[in-house]
Amino acid sequence: MALLGNPFVANIPRQMSNEELAQAIRVDIAGELEAIIGYEAHAMATNDERAKKIFYHIADEERRHVGELQQLLYIICPKEIESTEKGKQNIKEQQAHNFQSPLQ
Repeated sequence: MALLGNPFVANIPRQMSNEELAQAIRVDIAGELEAIIGYEAHAMATNDERAKKIFYHIADEERRHVGELQQLLYIICPKEIESTEKGKQNIKEQQAHNFQSPLQ
């Protein structure tokens, strides 16, 4: 949620460590995902096609922000790549297992 009125609310008095920066990026990703949910909820809640189009467009921009932040996180914290790839592999293995023929 935005904190209006204080333009310095997000400023910190020192430089962040890479660990702190990685955590900040994760928070930013969560904020972008929350924004996507909000814009899509607005689009689903209206019959005005002009508004729907704009809300979905903005949601897609937020998705691009998620991608940019994810890539930045990978640069700052390379172990994130390994964890993400392991998660992808787990899903691939589950899909392969679920799609095996019942005759096997």
